[in-house]
This record gives sequence, structure tokens and C-alpha cells, in this order.
Amino acid sequence: MKHLLLLLIFCCSVTIYSQSVFEVSREGYLEQLKALYAADRTIVNTADSYGFTPLILAAYNNQIEIVKYLLAHGSDVNAKDTSGNTALMGVCFKGYIQIVKLLVEHGANVNQQNFNGATALIYASTFGHTEIVAYLLKKRANKRITDNRENTALKHAEMQGNSEIIALFLD
Repeated sequence: MKHLLLLLIFCCSVTIYSQSVFEVSREGYLEQLKALYAADRTIVNTADSYGFTPLILAAYNNQIEIVKYLLAHGSDVNAKDTSGNTALMGVCFKGYIQIVKLLVEHGANVNQQNFNGATALIYASTFGHTEIVAYLLKKRANKRITDNRENTALKHAEMQGNSEIIALFLD
């Protein structure tokens, strides 16, 4: 029985460490993330071959508890992937207002542009996330920034025919 228990403990610990920080962050396995962090505190700012950090992956996959943990443990809130996108841009695309607020409260740059010139506000406007657009505007998102095609967030809302978002820009 003692040997069986030791074998079970060994198998569980191998399973924890065999998952990458990226899988753990994407899937929302907080206890595994804590174990990985205890073994190597630098993991919070590592990036995969696409430039995705654990924070970018957790945010994009709506893993709010993982996002909170990573932010509390020094994850770079403004880290960019290989396209220049940040976690904030990803959640503005997806529409996760709670994570938008967490990222901004932890210093996310609301006016950061990716390599195509897009901002979080442009993403939220393009994909019709009215609550996020209103929040970003309150947080001083610059509505005059243009992407590489010279389109503002307002222009993207107009192209999508989103009258609610258009009204926010005209106030």
C-alpha cells in the first residue's frame, strides 16, 4: 500500500510538470501553475514560438483566475506576441470585459498599437463590444489613432454598422 501511494504521488507530480506553462495557462489549471511557478519564477514572462506569454493565453481563453495569479506574480501586462498583439488586444477582440478591467488596472497600455497599427479600442469597435469601447474611452483610449489603413476605431464601427458604438464616439 505504501508503495502504491508513493507511485501515485510520483505520477501526479510528473503530470503536473509535464504540462507546459502555456497549456496550464490556456486551460486554467491554477494549482499546476502555482507548482510550476514555485519551481521557476521566470515562467510568468516566458513566450512560445508565437510570442504568446502565459498571460496572453490565459486572457484570450477567459481564464480569469490564472490572469489574476499571473498579474500578481509579475507577468508583463504589455508583452507582445509576434504580431505585436497584447493580452488587452486579445480580450478586446474576444469581448471579456472583466479581464479588460483587470489588465487596465494593472497598467495595460490602452493605446498600444500592434504591427498593423490596431489598438484595443479598434478591436473592440470592430467586433462590437460596446461595453469595452465605453470603458476604454473612460480610460483615455485615444480615438484618433489610425491603423495601417488609416482607419480609426470609429471608422471600424461605421464599417460594421454598429450604431451604439458610433454614438459613443460622437458624445
